[in-house]
Amino acid sequence: MAINLQKGQRENIDAPKFSIGLGWDTNSSSTGAGFDLDASVFMLDANKKLVSDEHLVFYNNLKSPDESVEHTGDNLTGDGDGDDEQIKVDLTKTDAKVSEICIVVTIHDAENRRQNFGQVRNSFVRIFDSVTNEVILKYELEEDFSIETAVEFGRIYRREGKWKFEAVGMGMKGGLQDYLNKYQ
Repeated sequence: MAINLQKGQRENIDAPKFSIGLGWDTNSSSTGAGFDLDASVFMLDANKKLVSDEHLVFYNNLKSPDESVEHTGDNLTGDGDGDDEQIKVDLTKTDAKVSEICIVVTIHDAENRRQNFGQVRNSFVRIFDSVTNEVILKYELEEDFSIETAVEFGRIYRREGKWKFEAVGMGMKGGLQDYLNKYQ
């Protein structure tokens, strides 16, 4: 049975292999451009810095060097029900230097398109068993991010040999480059 998390809540992840599903719907807005949201994963060391440039997994780098994190591909529209983008995770392969896996969603070209997360609804991140499709935990963003163009949905982190998930839900005005600046 799935555990529905609230912002700031933490939960153990007992399954070493799972998938992360991210979903959202966009409002029909008058910005004149379609929405393209992008999921990215930052694999961080104990100092909250990228282990290496290749440890940023996103639409231009679909797999981490240790092959523990794999992005299944970029959804350019977000149309349809369910997950819009998915990331496969195998914690048994995770490099020992990695202590945190940060899950971020950004709006591509948000400034030029005059778009923000206030125009996005039904956003969620879920962790599910890749074999059975059983949802292990889910976090639905309920805040109105009316000026933010990027959101850290959650993080998976290692503490005392165990992996946990924290529902973060923190918005940022900026994009992928701003997160790169933060974590490099």
